[in-house]
Amino acid sequence: MENVYGLLGFPVEHSLSPLMHNDAFVRLGIPARYHLFSVHPKQVSEAIAGVRALGIAGVNVTIPHKMAVIPFLDDIDDHARRIGAVNTIVNDNGRLVGYNTDGPGYVKALEEEMDVSLDGKRILLIGAGGGARGIYFSLLSTAAKRIDMTNRTVEKAEQLVREGGDGRSAYFSLAEAEARLDEYDIMINTTSVGMHPRVEAQPLSLERLQPGTIVSDIIYNPLETKWLKEAKARGARVQNGVGMLVYQGALAFEKWTGQWPDVNRMKQLVIEALRR
Repeated sequence: MENVYGLLGFPVEHSLSPLMHNDAFVRLGIPARYHLFSVHPKQVSEAIAGVRALGIAGVNVTIPHKMAVIPFLDDIDDHARRIGAVNTIVNDNGRLVGYNTDGPGYVKALEEEMDVSLDGKRILLIGAGGGARGIYFSLLSTAAKRIDMTNRTVEKAEQLVREGGDGRSAYFSLAEAEARLDEYDIMINTTSVGMHPRVEAQPLSLERLQPGTIVSDIIYNPLETKWLKEAKARGARVQNGVGMLVYQGALAFEKWTGQWPDVNRMKQLVIEALRR
């Protein structure tokens, strides 16, 4: 009998998760199938009850349900609790446990794709929303020297830094951050600025960018944002959001099955789909 996995979100039709997971199930010989479940925000409790009642083995959770599912779970791990959001649920013999693989997936993608150790690095995080939270708290578990925040609304960056409670972090306005760009080894855009269809927008001016800086964007549509193109032209090393998408999925897959999928194969499938 096949195990059932899936994605809870609203909407979900655009998701590339079935492409990644179903291919991995086949390649690893796992009798399972991944489905998309469009869940209206008013039906989150019923959806989680359905996961229990139907014996669904595990689900991913995406916008707008990452916080809404938490009250209906039996437990969440410490990392997800600190972030305040769940993107992966494991059904452990009827006990539903929530995790968040977004931040760990991003950090793993950054380290492996860019062949970099974060030890001693000075990092600037752009944005203070949901995407930033998972990445920020994951970066705090590394040996980075600085993990600073900037955001259009400075108060949100300040709040996140205070929650982190880590002496390595400071917060700045966008203008202040732009004036300090030459201080950073790595810059990460966690906002949606530059995402299709508003592809001309950029989250931050790169005038003071130093050659060799790693410039990373969690956006993967388009595959190379205007911001990344300019950074590359200024001598930066650039990374798009495909790696985060793939690695957060791979970590969820491992939690469900105990097996690590072929991430290079996953990337290939995702990139081909995005190019189409």
